[in-house]
Amino acid sequence: MPTNAILFDLDGTLTDPKPGITRCIQYALSELGHKPPEADELNWCIGPPIKDSFSQLLKTSDEAMLAQAISLYRSRFSTIGLFENTLYPQVLETLTAIRCAGYQTFVATSKPYIYAMRIIEYFGLSLLFDGVYGSELDGVRSVKADLIHYILVTENLLPANAVMVGDRKHDIIGAKHHQITTIGVTYGYGTEQELQTHGADFIAHSPDEIAKFLIWQS
Repeated sequence: MPTNAILFDLDGTLTDPKPGITRCIQYALSELGHKPPEADELNWCIGPPIKDSFSQLLKTSDEAMLAQAISLYRSRFSTIGLFENTLYPQVLETLTAIRCAGYQTFVATSKPYIYAMRIIEYFGLSLLFDGVYGSELDGVRSVKADLIHYILVTENLLPANAVMVGDRKHDIIGAKHHQITTIGVTYGYGTEQELQTHGADFIAHSPDEIAKFLIWQS
């Protein structure tokens, strides 16, 4: 069956959010009395649900502690951190080419929807997506498989007609849960080995390779 819908991860796939995410994590940890790691030591936190990252950083599963950390993180992220972000080169041209080729496009991010929408609007990408989907602030749909299921049902998409594009194993695992074809990108925060280990069907080393692959296959 022909592909007609492309789901894009946000962090590490469309934008480079490292400064904002790492600074907000450092701020939250400092406020909790911990010495935060250097920014480069927090790259692994870009992509997974933030609650999971804080659970590992704080070595705890205590819900109250994690809620406090997330609240501190969001107090900075919602006003400063989400704009400490840059669009990857070629993303605008890639999305335009994919749209011109007739594909539907959706954002599928574990980031809360209210932040994802602001980021997409900030970079002027709203008209290049049919929909933006993220988690709720309480963590609902922060697991990629749950989010993808929600998108498939809401948009009446068939898994056989969709492709998931992302830079981390969570994108690949979530898509494979629904038997969706995957394109792993290596310019974000996951390694090629990570993507291949978890079953990425194809590997793109730059945004324009995503468009070339899709258009060549159509």
